[in-house]
Amino acid sequence: MSTPSTPSRSLSDSHFVLFGLPEQFEIDANALDHAYRTVQAQVHPDRFAAAGEAQKRIAMQWATRTNEAYQTLRDPLKRAKYLLHLRGIDVGAENNTAMEPAFLMQQMEWREAIEDAVGAKNVDALDALAGELRDDERVRFTKLAALLDSGSNQPAAEAVRQLMFIERVAGEIDSQIERLEG
Repeated sequence: MSTPSTPSRSLSDSHFVLFGLPEQFEIDANALDHAYRTVQAQVHPDRFAAAGEAQKRIAMQWATRTNEAYQTLRDPLKRAKYLLHLRGIDVGAENNTAMEPAFLMQQMEWREAIEDAVGAKNVDALDALAGELRDDERVRFTKLAALLDSGSNQPAAEAVRQLMFIERVAGEIDSQIERLEG
């Protein structure tokens, strides 16, 4: 290959097109890994070490693009946000904090449980809460997959915002556990 660009690929292709995967939430992780390694082998800058500066720059762009696409598609939450972006839907997590009342109540319960466990220096309670969050997250990702794959974009965006919150809370719990154990 004399240049990282091929007639079948463009830097502006979607991540799914880049790796030859269907544009859907549920993806085959092994197929993604294989496609990533294949594309990365074709565009790796080391293959163009003897090329001119322009080709080296293009190779670096392709390698960066390939890495970013892979990181996005392998993370379910990033993949969901990306799919919605492709569909013209802005998750708007920064300016759209409206959530259904049941989820708001759940948030408050989680926050209180974290405060209580931290106040009591109870790592076991934090571990249990982290497990509860992981279970809730799995259920929500299953629902999110169905919403995305059926084209229910606005409810999917709401689900993504909820999962982003859960991810933040899980990170907070992990930090508190580290602090208490350290």
